[in-house]
Amino acid sequence: MEKSSLFQIKKDIETCVGQKIQLKANKGRKKAFIKEGVLENTYPSIFIVKFENDYEATRRVSYSYTDILTKAVEIVVCKDNRKIHVS
Repeated sequence: MEKSSLFQIKKDIETCVGQKIQLKANKGRKKAFIKEGVLENTYPSIFIVKFENDYEATRRVSYSYTDILTKAVEIVVCKDNRKIHVS
């Protein structure tokens, strides 16, 4: 069952490439990292999110599909001002 869940998560994320997302990553001890970025690309084991900060610096961060399965990372796709949860 876990492989099919990972496959479904990967498929859902692949449909959102190039779109603006809000990402929430749990950093432990009740700390969370919440930032908006663009889902840049997907690969067999990971996906890349591009963040831009106030200083015009670009930062690319990779996450695995397992992070979403274990709820360490949550993604909300901002599409037409609607929020779509990828789970």
